[in-house]
Amino acid sequence: MSIPCDMLVFGGTGDLALHKLLPALYHLHRARRLHGDTRILALARRAHSREAFQALAERHCRAQVARADFDNDSWASFAARLDYFAMDASQSADFGRLGQRLGSDPERVRIYYLATAPDLFEDIAAYLKVANLAGPKARIVLEKPIGHSLESAQAINAAIGAVFDESRVFRIDHYLGKETVQNLMALRFANALFEPIWRAGHIDHVQISVCETLGVENRGAYYDKAGAMRDMVQNHLLQLLCLVAMEAPVRFDAEAVRNEKVKILEALQPIGGLDVQDKTVRGQYGAGKIGGQEVPAYYFEKNVDNDSDTETFVAVQAQSDIWRWAGVPFYLRTGKRLARKTSEILIQFKPVPHQLFGEGEANRLLIRLQPEERISLQLMSKSPGKGMRLKPVELDLNLADAFHPQRRWDAYERLLLDVIEGDSTLFMRRDEVEAAWRWIDPIIKGWHQHYQSPRPYPAGSNGPEQLQNLLERHGRQWME
Repeated sequence: MSIPCDMLVFGGTGDLALHKLLPALYHLHRARRLHGDTRILALARRAHSREAFQALAERHCRAQVARADFDNDSWASFAARLDYFAMDASQSADFGRLGQRLGSDPERVRIYYLATAPDLFEDIAAYLKVANLAGPKARIVLEKPIGHSLESAQAINAAIGAVFDESRVFRIDHYLGKETVQNLMALRFANALFEPIWRAGHIDHVQISVCETLGVENRGAYYDKAGAMRDMVQNHLLQLLCLVAMEAPVRFDAEAVRNEKVKILEALQPIGGLDVQDKTVRGQYGAGKIGGQEVPAYYFEKNVDNDSDTETFVAVQAQSDIWRWAGVPFYLRTGKRLARKTSEILIQFKPVPHQLFGEGEANRLLIRLQPEERISLQLMSKSPGKGMRLKPVELDLNLADAFHPQRRWDAYERLLLDVIEGDSTLFMRRDEVEAAWRWIDPIIKGWHQHYQSPRPYPAGSNGPEQLQNLLERHGRQWME
């Protein structure tokens, strides 16, 4: 069982809190992973009584938690932990009231989860300090994005760092909490089969895809300022790239793991100026069909400018100067309103030197993060019958089947428990965030300098037509 603490969620009535954080905390409670003295306090502007917030939380948790995992006794004991405090996070005086509500206990571990817009991060940290709420036992959790550029990220990090030392700052990327993402490290560093061939001499290229069928939903106001590059590539996709490419850390702890990830980010070859025309594809979805249903074009979405040139799709050809990966391209792509929902990593191995049987070879490792978590090694095998006719076959590990009947932990469950236990291995360090922005900023600048507007693609497709050229010019293809 973890230590007793206060979990304070700024933005406690928002989508993230109600759809992800509270269900995750409920699961931890039900699994007896929360100390009996742990309290959860939701903070938001709207006035709610404690009972009204508990009812709101129950309604959303019932919708998010599997019916078999939701029982009245567990909920009743979990609800007893829940409380609500109405405050405006942009007003310093409200933090004084919060301090009075919490009481004075310098030994109490307090976790401040900022499920708010990033433009509030600096003020919240400063006001916590003024109200004497940021003592040596306090921790702060920041949701992505950390800023919208290198300069803004540095400003946020400096403001947070003036109040909390780095060991107490948890920059969360929920992709790092996914079971299969962590299995990627186990696959690489615990299996002698892969280490000798996990390098340029044996790998032709790597594809990292995070594809969504959803549009911007109710995030139009945020998304129209961010776009796919800032919303997805700067964090999720670059984190996956780091885990694929990093060297083995000397030990499995926070600093060793994050040191290796920073090396990868710092070794990425810059893309800027005219390079964006050859190494990136930028798109925006138009009207189309998803699952047989007509959906509107991006610029008709709620809270989106009608003449918006925000990208909803990005593909990038990245390369690293790390010796292990010399000459190996990493193809990253992400987009909304695409034909299928999937997050996956494809490691394409080089063909055998002499194709004895005259047929193409699969020779690829597919690591799928969603919708199902599985690892598949695709090999060539002889088809039954006369002659040497080859066919791709799969050695398939479905993690849900392999560990049945264990319930699969949600990413937020694991990450929240890590925060409570003070383990920052799966969280981004300050220099890691800034290194990612240092690579991203020139790409965005290059788009604007050379007037590279988003290419249109119909909803329900695989993206802009130009996407194929990114690989085909080198004799490769996207895996669909």
